[in-house]
Amino acid sequence: MAGSGFSFGRGGGGGGQPKPARTTMQRLIYWGSVLAVWALIFLVVFFAVFARDLPDTSTLYNVDRQPSITYLDRNGALIAVRGSQMAPPADLDALPDYVPAAFIAIEDRRFYHHPGFDPVGMTRAIAANMRAGRVVQGGSTLTQQLAKNLFLSPDQNMKRKVQELMLAVWLEMKFSKEEILALYLNRVYFGAGAYGIEAASQRYFDKGAKDLTVGEAALLAGLLKAPSRYSPVSESERAATRATVVLNEMVDAGVITPEQRAQAVTEPVRVSRTLASQHAQYFVDWLDKQIRELVGEPTEDMIVETTLDLTLQTSAERAVRRILERDRSRGVQQAALVALDGEGRVRAMIGGASYADSQFNRAVDARRQAGSAWKPFVYLTALESGYTPQTLVNDAPIRIGNWSPRNYSGSFAGEMTLANAVAQSTNTVAAGLADQIGRDNVARTARRLGITSRIGLEPAMALGAVEVSPLDMAQAYDAFANGGKRVRAYGISRIRTPQGRVIYQRASREPGSVQAISNPFLYYQNQMLRGVMTSGTGRSAAIAGRDTAGKTGTTSDYKDAWFVGYTGGFVTAVWVGKDDNTPMRGVTGGSSPAAIWRGFMEAALPRLNAPPIPDGPAMPEGWQPPSPVENLIGQIGDLFGDNPPADPSAEPLDEGLMEPPAQRPATPGRNEPPVLRPTQPQPQRDPAPQPDPAPPPEKKADPLFF
Repeated sequence: MAGSGFSFGRGGGGGGQPKPARTTMQRLIYWGSVLAVWALIFLVVFFAVFARDLPDTSTLYNVDRQPSITYLDRNGALIAVRGSQMAPPADLDALPDYVPAAFIAIEDRRFYHHPGFDPVGMTRAIAANMRAGRVVQGGSTLTQQLAKNLFLSPDQNMKRKVQELMLAVWLEMKFSKEEILALYLNRVYFGAGAYGIEAASQRYFDKGAKDLTVGEAALLAGLLKAPSRYSPVSESERAATRATVVLNEMVDAGVITPEQRAQAVTEPVRVSRTLASQHAQYFVDWLDKQIRELVGEPTEDMIVETTLDLTLQTSAERAVRRILERDRSRGVQQAALVALDGEGRVRAMIGGASYADSQFNRAVDARRQAGSAWKPFVYLTALESGYTPQTLVNDAPIRIGNWSPRNYSGSFAGEMTLANAVAQSTNTVAAGLADQIGRDNVARTARRLGITSRIGLEPAMALGAVEVSPLDMAQAYDAFANGGKRVRAYGISRIRTPQGRVIYQRASREPGSVQAISNPFLYYQNQMLRGVMTSGTGRSAAIAGRDTAGKTGTTSDYKDAWFVGYTGGFVTAVWVGKDDNTPMRGVTGGSSPAAIWRGFMEAALPRLNAPPIPDGPAMPEGWQPPSPVENLIGQIGDLFGDNPPADPSAEPLDEGLMEPPAQRPATPGRNEPPVLRPTQPQPQRDPAPQPDPAPPPEKKADPLFF
């Protein structure tokens, strides 16, 4: 058997020559081919796995978004847009060359030179991120960003990145560069609810994209990195810095000249006034839930025509901002304002010092004690019980159970007319009257006029120990301003689609607009509240040549200060205070709130062309107005008697007496952090429900209110 064997490499004949060994080049080719085959197999399997659940690219032109709600003021001016806003696609050829070039310069300088992904850019981004130890630079091309926006979720993972790359290559194979760029500019999100450059241009600058300046184009291009972080509305300085970076990149790319850059830097970019009006957002928040109650969850774009007057809103913002800045040293931190016309239409609403800082709407959702701004309900009830402005009342010590109200002055003036007691906001008279005519009757009067908050029947209720909102107070006082009719405050006139189909139309006369005050009681009430402005605690708010009336209010320890005033068919309620319910420093209803009210009304009245306060319904047969001689004698008595008016140039002394915080009756929910409460409209109630029952009597002192 020896020698009987076989050898690999020999032929069957057994006599061939040995096969020569492969050269180095042959080995490289061989193993390269093997690796290429396995790489191809791997790539096929890899892409098969990742492509298995790729989105349907037939949805390329579909827009999946939440319906938008556009809010217009009473004159058709834009207030806000909530939800997603789209506009007709911008024609790339109609845009100035520097507009698309700005996006290419900052987002993808090699856009015209890559197949959908940029290996150079990816390598550069990876190196920069490794040096920084975190993600500081992205390597996605403009085409990849479009693929992500069109088809993918924003999740950051390997599968999404691979799918993004695959879709980017598909887009490059299917569309030209110009078509991809046009798709990108018309579908990318610019913040503030705007999708596409046309919607963004209209939203931010009130103009079409074809009219954008170099600076505006740079600002929009800079937004894409982080729309909220670089918003020109809330982050103007950061947005300007980012726009400058874009301008520098445009110069480096040769898109614009250094001279054009210099001109763009010096030329101010003005953001739309309606976007910058952040206080109107409190009003929009108030309407948001109401819309869903009226028409259900939106399934299509809607246009809401509101009652707001943007010009008056701007005047209110200026008045509030000026006094908050002026009186910050006195602890005035927050303010709320509601202005209604005689039909209950909200013309202006401010829910706080800054919507950006706090979205809690103090005009609607805050409940603060009204102080002496509540007393008109007491006095109207007294008038309806047989009193007149000339009825003599006695300012003297009084005790109701365990409670003895005191006056701001610490003294008692003795006998005076009811009109003088109203003007000077005398606590003892209001408390005594409410006890005599019945606090339950006072509560019914307040309900009848439009107060929707809980009304307790404890003795201090007469002096304003009732928590109300500015909207409640404006709604109730509107009956004094409009001839005695109860109204329900509202802000929506009509809801329609962009094509004009009406979804909701408010009726010309809604239920609840009924005669709530008859005469002569309305006549008497208005006369007494005019006296507050001419010789009482509200004289600092008086406007020369205008028929105005109103009432101040300040609560214990200066925690809340109010002024609610009106003219013919127009009422404005103003509150100032702190969210944490701590005291201000000597701020009364006749100081900061009255100053805000006057500042706003002085600007608003010329626009309103408001008439004098109306007399209201017809007087009873045989009724005669008070004798002018008697009124004159009363005014002379005020000048030379025991109660001379203070110097008009001095800040009015408001009514009331301070009590320690520990003696204030506990009110459920009063000290809850306001910012945690949901923003929603207050429910409307029956025009004249029964008052809430009084809580069980407690052996504690009640506060005194001004």
